[in-house]
Parts: sequence; structure tokens; C-alpha cells
Amino acid sequence: MDSMKISALLKRIPTRRFAGSQDTKIAGLYYDSRRVSPGGAFFAVRGSAVDGHQFIDDALTRGAAAIFMEEERPLPVEVAGVVVDNARRAMALAAAEFFGDPTAAMATVGVTGTNGKTTVTYLLESILRVAGRHPAVLGTVNYRFGGAQLPAPHTTPESVDLLQTVAGFHAQGADSLIMEVSSHALDQQRVAGIHFAVGVFTNLTPEHLDYHGDMETYFASKRRFLTELLAVDGGRPVINIDDTYGARLAAELPAALTCGLAADALVRPREVHLSLAGIEGTIDTPAGAFNLRSPLLGQFNLQNLLCAAGAGLALGLAPETIAEGLATATLVPGRLERVENDRGALVLVDYAHTGDALEKVLTTLRELSPRRIITVFGCGGDRDRRKRPIMGEVTARLSTLAVLTSDNPRTEDPLVILEEIQEGVRRVHPQEWSRQEAQTMPGTGFITIPDRREAIEFAVTLLQPGDLLLVAGKGHEDYQIVGRERRHFDDREELRRALAGTEVTP
Repeated sequence: MDSMKISALLKRIPTRRFAGSQDTKIAGLYYDSRRVSPGGAFFAVRGSAVDGHQFIDDALTRGAAAIFMEEERPLPVEVAGVVVDNARRAMALAAAEFFGDPTAAMATVGVTGTNGKTTVTYLLESILRVAGRHPAVLGTVNYRFGGAQLPAPHTTPESVDLLQTVAGFHAQGADSLIMEVSSHALDQQRVAGIHFAVGVFTNLTPEHLDYHGDMETYFASKRRFLTELLAVDGGRPVINIDDTYGARLAAELPAALTCGLAADALVRPREVHLSLAGIEGTIDTPAGAFNLRSPLLGQFNLQNLLCAAGAGLALGLAPETIAEGLATATLVPGRLERVENDRGALVLVDYAHTGDALEKVLTTLRELSPRRIITVFGCGGDRDRRKRPIMGEVTARLSTLAVLTSDNPRTEDPLVILEEIQEGVRRVHPQEWSRQEAQTMPGTGFITIPDRREAIEFAVTLLQPGDLLLVAGKGHEDYQIVGRERRHFDDREELRRALAGTEVTP
């Protein structure tokens, strides 16, 4: 899109006041004044830290042809002024119009929930490919279509970036879109310009409470996706009713396609077997039963498989197509990802970074009856502090040895973060072990090694045949944020290096 009259942009946007010419040409959409080019429209969005209204003058200096704002202010006569109730929503709707409303021509599935979103998107991508579709995916790991992969700075990008990316994928041949929809994105109207055919709800557990404040506010952002945004285009909800919040949603939405282990779920296992080799069983659905085979591990992944199957059914796909898609799906990077070794041990990397996610993963791994479970984990800085002792208690309770270390400390003191994790750990193990005790003592305990590389190296030295080592928290991430610096760091690389006994290259 080279340019568009502002009158076309305003088609779907409720405005309080417009000043200027309806024929004003708009050459681009911007929410960062530093990136404004001549002829661009600048949206004065309010963020948690800064207010875009403070940067209107900067946008004007850089040649903005229009300003979208919530608080009216005088503008040069040649600049169009648009006063709106919500600049973020206006930006999303404008972006849809500016980039040709790409999702109107795509079967679009949004996946929301605390845990499982990424796994469900990978599973559904495989199902759609088996069905002969050409899906693009936007999520936590990356934004991708065909052989093209873009880095994912946010689970759900800002609306302008989102629609521009989707329009590009659509132009390359994508006929379907699968996207993770974060609570931040819902709260900030980033997906207001998307037409959803299906909305999947996986679960809701304590996370992002530093942003939302409490669980009911967090739930409200997810609820709006299914009850309001999805309803605009008559999309169908797919809801995991094993989750308490999911059951509440399903009671409110009688058209929902419910899934889960519950006896009254519409998509549910008739019989199922979980093992170290994966998951096998028979799944009943309203469209008929199918045989399930998947290399994924554990009951929580069974729920993810059911959610993906539900989404496929909601798109009108046949049970046999869904079965093949689930059986052939690529394993998700950083989600119980195995690191091969010659120690006779099972070594796994997982993204689990909440108490609930850690509990599900560790409970699943305990059911595999390893000799010992050694868990290396930490908590991110500048994030919800309330989950730190919870994660500590869960890991101490379900592991033979908990190795506490740094995650992404960001601007916090790593030692302070570790002290807050220890509050929960000490409910299970009052006394910390030394390194020598961790190597020789029977029973269960914990040790703290602040440097993540050193913690991984130490855990690897302990491995014996039959042991299970889980390095949790960062999963697919290939960086560590210390202060404001992003340094290359990949748990999988560190494990492979430590298992091979090679030194760090300076």
C-alpha cells in the first residue's frame, strides 16, 4: 500500500471529532514518533510507561499528515486531526483497512490462555497442512509462513506490525492464520482489526498479575476475546472445560465446542495411554471418533491435543485429517525438548515459567518414574514477584534436587530474586545444601547457583543412568537479559556443551 485517503481509513473507526481534509493522503501508520515518515498518520497511544500524546510535536516535526488522539489539541491547518475514544483500537481498525483487511480472506484461529498456546498453534499448523491449507503462524517462538521465519519480539505484536506481517504472508499465499493471542494484546486492542473464525481457550492460571492486578481482571481480558471479539464475525469458541475458568466460559457460551478429559466435553478421550513414548488413544468427537498418536508427553499435552483437535473440527475438518495432523506435528521448540546424551539420562528443556506450568511438567515427569529428577530453574526480573515462592515450593516438592539460578534478571538484583524463590523452597527444605552435599547426600534438597551456565554445568556433573534433568523457564529463548543488555544464551546449547565436556569459547 503506497497511500490511502484518510476518509477510507475512517470507515470503521468511531470518531468524536475530525478536523482537516477528508482527502488527506496517508502514506503509513505509526505509534512511535521516532519512526514517522512524511505523510504518515501518528497514533498517540497511551502505554504503561509513556503517553503518546507527549510525542505529537515530534511526529509533526517528522512530517505527520494526521494525528489520532484521545485528547484534542491544536494542530497545523494542513494536518488532519482525529479525536477518538481509544487510540489503540483506532490504530488496529485503521491498520486492517490500510493493509487490505487480509484476515477477511483467511481462516483465522486465535489461541489464548496462560499455558499451551504455542503447542496448540504448532499442532493446528500441522493439521491445516495435512488438510491442504497454507497456514501462517504468529506466536511466541516466531512469526512464520512456508520457509520464511521472522523473530517474535512479542507474542502478539502491535496492530500495525501485526497486520503488515499478515498482509505480507497473505500476499505470499497464506490462506489461513493461526495466532497466539496474549492478554496484553487483548487488553490493548491489538487484535481489534482481525476477523476470527475460531477462538481457542486453553486454561487460566496465575501469570501477568503484575499487569492485570488479580485473576478476575486477567480472566476478563480473555473472556472479552471469546464473548465480544470472536462474536463480531460469528466465530466459534473452542474451550478446555477441565480448567475452572474454561468451564465458566463454556456455561456462558452454549455454542462452544468443549474439549477436555471431562465426561461432558464434546471432544474427549474414550481411552488413552500416556508413556515415555508419547500419547495413544481413541478420541470421541461430534463428527466421529479418531485414533490419536502423538510423541508429546503428559496429561497437559493431552489437553493441548484436544484443543487443537477441537479447533480443526470447528474449521470443518474431518477427524481422520486431524488424526494425521496430530501424529505428524513437529515437536515444539523448548517445550519438553530432548537433548540427546550418552549418560543414560533424559535431559529436557522446557519453557515452564509459572507455578502451574512447573507443577504440570514435573508431575508428568514423575509419572515416568525416573531414578531422580534434577530441576534447574529461576524467575524473571521486573515481573510478577508473587509467583516466585510458588515456583520455589512446587519445584522443591516435586524434584529430588532443585537447582536455583538466574532466568532473565533484567534490572533486578539476581540475588534478591533468588531469596524470594527460596521463601517457597524452604517450606519443603529448610536447609540449603552445599555443592558437596548435593553430590553425596541421599534424599531431597536444594542448592543455589546464581550463574545459569554454572548451574547447568553443575547439574550435568550429577547425572547418572536413569536420572532426569529438567532445565526450565527459558525454553526456546536464545538470550538472557541482564540489566538492559540482551546476551546470547541458549539452554539447549549450554546443555550440549556441558554434556560434551567442552569449555566456553570466550
